[in-house]
Amino acid sequence: MTVSVERLKKRAEFLRVAGTRRKWVTQGLILQGAPRPGIKPDTEYAGEDRLVRVGFTVTKKVGKAVVRNRVRRRLRAVAEQLMSEHALPGWDYVVIGRAQTIDRPFDKLIDDMRFALRRVPDAKPSAPDARRPKKGRANSKSAGSTKAGGPGK
Repeated sequence: MTVSVERLKKRAEFLRVAGTRRKWVTQGLILQGAPRPGIKPDTEYAGEDRLVRVGFTVTKKVGKAVVRNRVRRRLRAVAEQLMSEHALPGWDYVVIGRAQTIDRPFDKLIDDMRFALRRVPDAKPSAPDARRPKKGRANSKSAGSTKAGGPGK
């Protein structure tokens, strides 16, 4: 089953996929996935156009710009080979590069992507990151302070 592949480009699309917390980690990459809103991905025809969208990201932890761009190019090449055949129609994917991606043999990257594409739909959502601060005023450290920033009476 082949599907057409397009790119995720807007930050909100990346955040929506990451917000589902459904991911699979391999040695060469991290794959996040989420069904698109309004589309039932498990139906035979998930959307009339049988569309899959994919985005790529590599953080500065991986290296400088030259290294990050090379990692991104390698991931795009892997996705180009596999996404049209192995990705689920009606899903959005985000491929995250890792430090090991640059040195990983290309055939191993292909195996990593193929394995992750099979596992992401059945993956349980991961726990929220405890290091991130919670939203809202209740968790603010300055809740007891005055406007000037000093302690309240």
